[in-house]
Amino acid sequence: MSRDVAERNNGANVAKVPSSRLSRLGKIGSLASRLAGNVIYEGAKQLSKGQSPKLQQLILTPKNMTQVAEKLSQLRGAAMKVGQMISMDSGDILPPEISEILSKLRDDAKAMPHKQLVEMLKQQWGLDWLAPFAQFELRPFAAASIGQVHLAYLDSGEKLAVKIQYPGIKDSIDSDIDNVATLLKVAQLVPDNVQFDKLLSEAKAQLHHEADYCYEAKLLQQYRHWIGDNEHFIVPKVYSELSTDSILVMEFIEGVPIESVLTMEQSIRDNVATRLLSLFLDELFTFKLVQTDPNFANFMYQVESEKIVLLDFGATRSISDNLSSGYNMLMQGAMTSDSELMTQAAAQIGFFQKEITPEQQLVIVDIFHQACEPLRCEGEYNFAESNLAKRITESAKAMSTKPDEWHTPPTDAIFVHRKLAGIYLLASRIKAKIDVKALFLNHQKT
Repeated sequence: MSRDVAERNNGANVAKVPSSRLSRLGKIGSLASRLAGNVIYEGAKQLSKGQSPKLQQLILTPKNMTQVAEKLSQLRGAAMKVGQMISMDSGDILPPEISEILSKLRDDAKAMPHKQLVEMLKQQWGLDWLAPFAQFELRPFAAASIGQVHLAYLDSGEKLAVKIQYPGIKDSIDSDIDNVATLLKVAQLVPDNVQFDKLLSEAKAQLHHEADYCYEAKLLQQYRHWIGDNEHFIVPKVYSELSTDSILVMEFIEGVPIESVLTMEQSIRDNVATRLLSLFLDELFTFKLVQTDPNFANFMYQVESEKIVLLDFGATRSISDNLSSGYNMLMQGAMTSDSELMTQAAAQIGFFQKEITPEQQLVIVDIFHQACEPLRCEGEYNFAESNLAKRITESAKAMSTKPDEWHTPPTDAIFVHRKLAGIYLLASRIKAKIDVKALFLNHQKT
């Protein structure tokens, strides 16, 4: 096979990534100016009609939301991720209009133009960057907030997935988050009682990890070691000699989207959901290292081998022994409806701040009790027929709308809940049934 650079662009969704801090600040600044202009215009229009508009209402207009989405999509990186990071707890810190826009952005990233891509490849691999490859596809087959993924082949015929980080992402994480956070604060879109600065600090730390592909490569190798010859999962091999802190080269693994198992027989759907929940319990109680991003795109299914492919380990967090044992205690209490044990566990996890009242504690414990409903089911819990996710969300939202009852959850807990909620959502989406109680009890024996 001769060396080849395949360019097939076919009108892909492309936009240059602003790589310098100044250019990224300029994008945020122009967005702020445009929003301010829209707010002044809309406010004047409503005042002329004798109305007294609130600032939030003036900002949360379809026109403004469209402009926010477009600008953040151009910036990528932390600017795209900040809404996801600060609104992923079930209480929905941000208004639903903002959350919906930022949720869509996770699947709507633009690819780099070919010229910027090649400049990045030369910077990372040198002028002779194409030498190791028989073929390299310049058009990515996937693009997200931090990077995009390309198909390539070695001379040996090995098929690779090459994840390439957008330029300037690492250096812009702190400033991007600060700039977008300032917009949210000025717009009064974040309740005063939320510990916003703490969440932002954790968001920065998490994104610095995600932007370090050497760190992700180590996690990939760790998971491959843990899973070993597990008949249910497969993790791609890392090509360390080709990887850098901004490029991650892995073997390309075939598979179908995890949601596509919905069209398959019930036993397959049940097995997929059961195995993913079992892996989560392994992560929480045995590995004490949780891949916290439950995005469906991070999983694939191999029909012939019946294996689940695990992808993207950048958003992986270490779990302390204290947190792990706290969740074990919490689940034990929820399984037997032991409120006293659940309260003790929630305190150990860190949910109860000093000023919290007994009544507020009861509200939080009740939400936990609801969330663990599958643990009290004898036999299989039918996620397709359950409105559990909706009930939990409504309970959390009801609490978050009362400033004297809302307390920012511990950051590690937010990430753990995010992963569990994602598994619940997938189980519901593929109409799976899981014997959750049996899974949990089995993990008590290991």
